[in-house]
Formats: sequence, structure tokens, C-alpha cells
Amino acid sequence: MSTPPEQSQREPRERGHHALFNSFVMAGYECSSQRRQDGRRLDLLADTGHARWAHKDYAQLAGLNVRCARDGLRWHLIERSPGRYDWSSFLPMLRAARDHGVQVIWDLCHYGYPDDLDVWRPSFVDRFARFAGAVAGLMADEGISVPFYSPVNEISFWSWAGGDVGYFNPNAHGRGQELKHQLVRASIAAIEAIRERAPAARFVQCDPLINVVSESQRSEDIENAERYRVAQFEAWDMLIGRQWPGLGGQEDYLDIIGANFYPHNQWYFHGGRIALGESDYRPLAGMLKELHQRYQRPLLISETGAEDEERLPWLIYVVDQVLMALERGVPVQGICWYPFLDYPGWDDGRYCPTGVFGYADGEGERAPFHPLHLQLKALPERIEARLRELDARRAQRLRT
Repeated sequence: MSTPPEQSQREPRERGHHALFNSFVMAGYECSSQRRQDGRRLDLLADTGHARWAHKDYAQLAGLNVRCARDGLRWHLIERSPGRYDWSSFLPMLRAARDHGVQVIWDLCHYGYPDDLDVWRPSFVDRFARFAGAVAGLMADEGISVPFYSPVNEISFWSWAGGDVGYFNPNAHGRGQELKHQLVRASIAAIEAIRERAPAARFVQCDPLINVVSESQRSEDIENAERYRVAQFEAWDMLIGRQWPGLGGQEDYLDIIGANFYPHNQWYFHGGRIALGESDYRPLAGMLKELHQRYQRPLLISETGAEDEERLPWLIYVVDQVLMALERGVPVQGICWYPFLDYPGWDDGRYCPTGVFGYADGEGERAPFHPLHLQLKALPERIEARLRELDARRAQRLRT
């Protein structure tokens, strides 16, 4: 494991716990758009109805005191031919968020890309950079002066799913590291293109936060498990140039770290899942502390969620762990429940009850999952009270 430099070339601008986003609690709208192994294109923004009912979905957030969201653009719809942009799938969503005062972290590439592109070629990086620059120009024209972007969602997971095991596009095997390099190049190129149009833009680099341990006591197995666990940091390390500096990484390409954390993010090496409550389950607070010590950046729980009756206890666990991390000085800036709407499963279209709200009816109305809805509604006040307490403690320490 590499060690962080004594001081980052780019000091975080935030000194308080809650300075980056308009609300600590965020809504995450599932926007995956990859092609499956069978060739079918997914479009979760369409499948959940959010693309059609964005105005109503964003309006519902006010009742929860949620003023920030993760959402996405569908590159494959916007750029069907090189350099020709059709913004009709994006502008209604952008304007709906603006009209309802919702600050959005926009995913530019959530696994999907135009069909005429070969992800392995240099042209993929060039096209993505031009697309990102065009998005930044459009948003500036729409009056958004400080946009937030997630350039390439989950570089590490995509590299495994698309490059190692052929789960979805580009459906390769044994080329995960090569794909990771390409996606890092694309992310860097997009950041540069956006900064030319929007110098104040902020960037969230999202990847899964995992824990992997060995069930056996053999030194070789323990070392292999730890090597696999530490690989979760590779994409972030590449972005800042600690690994493979030839990719062009620099410290200022890592702005805000997005940690995606679900109940299935801990497992035994070549074994089964480690469930919450088991002795080998690592507390989230400690994982966040390690992440902050490694990079000295503000952190965001950029995705977290669970299914059906696990939703409420999982939210309670994550919130308690985040509060613990905050008390330990980890600058966690928010928690994004993801997906915020129930959705059809990637593989078989099965109904996945993960959301705060369910499927939309013919008028775009959605029924809430009441236990989670009530907990989230009370959460902002609880979080704000704890943040004020921590800020008061910090101020007291400075005075003494």
C-alpha cells in the first residue's frame, strides 16, 4: 500500500464538516446504461420513469429536506453520431433540478457509451473529453456556475465487470487492468475539458469501498486477500499519479472521493459474503478513516442502500458509522441513498424494492416506503445537530 504525501498539492477547500453540498442526505437516481452480454442496452432512467417524471421526482425531495442528488446523462442518446449532440434527453432533467433547487452530481458515463465507439481505442478518450466539454458549456449556458460531475462511474467495478469477467460492455475477459487504464485516461481528459469551460467545477470519483479477508491462516492466502483488498485503491492512485504515472495522473484530478458501500461489499477471498454482525465484518467508520488517511480528501458516501426489509436497519447502521467517522475527524460530506427509486434488475428485470419511493403510476406519482421515508425525513435534523455539536467542539479546541 502506498502512503499519502505529507501534504497534498491541492489542499481541500472545505474546513467544516458540511460545506460542499446543499444537504447532507442525497437522493441517488439509478442511471446505468450499459449493454448486457446479450446485447440489450439498459436504460434505468427510462425504466424507472425518472427521465419522464424528473420534475415530480425532484419535487418530492422537498418533503424530505433533501436538496442534493446524483443523476446522470445518457451519452449514447446524446451523441448518436460523432460530434452531433442532441440534448433533448438531458435538458428537461437539468432544468427540473434547477427549478426545484436541487444540486446535482451528474454522472457523465455510467457504464454506457455510443455504439460506434471502441472503448479500447484512443478515440474513446478523445470523444469522451469533447462530450464532457460540451456538457460543461451547455450547463454554463443554463446558468450553473459551479457544476458537480462524476466523470466515469466506478472505474474499478467497471474494469472488473467489463474487462475481466465479461459481465457487460465491452464484454472482455482478462483485460481488466487495460480497461482501468483507459477509463482513468478518459476521466482525466474529461476533467481537463470541463475545467476549460467551467474552472470552478468539482469532481466526485466514485468507486466501491470493500473489505476482503482470508478464511485460512496460511500466509499466502492472507497476502492474496490483502492484495485484492488494496486493489480497491488503484483507480484513485492512478488519478493522482501514484501508480502508472504515464497515464497522466496528478494530485488535482482527485477532488472528492465517492465511496460506494452496500451490504455485499465485504467477503472472504474465494469465499462467501461476510454479513454485518459477523466477527470478520469490518466497521464502516474504520474503512472511511483509512480512506481519508490515504488521500486527505473530503469523502462522500456516494451510494449506499439495501433491499426490501433490510433498508431501514442498513440506513441506521450507515448513519451511525458515518457519525462515528465524523467524530474521528473524517470529513464525510454526505450520504446518498441509492437507488432512490425502486428499479428493475439489470439481469432479469425483476422488481427490486430498494427505493424510498416505488414505481410511478400513469401520472408520475410514487408511493413511499414509509419506514425508510420517515427515517430519512428525520435524518437531516439529526445530522445537522451533530455537525453543529462537532463544529462547536472544534471551535472550543481552537480557542483553548
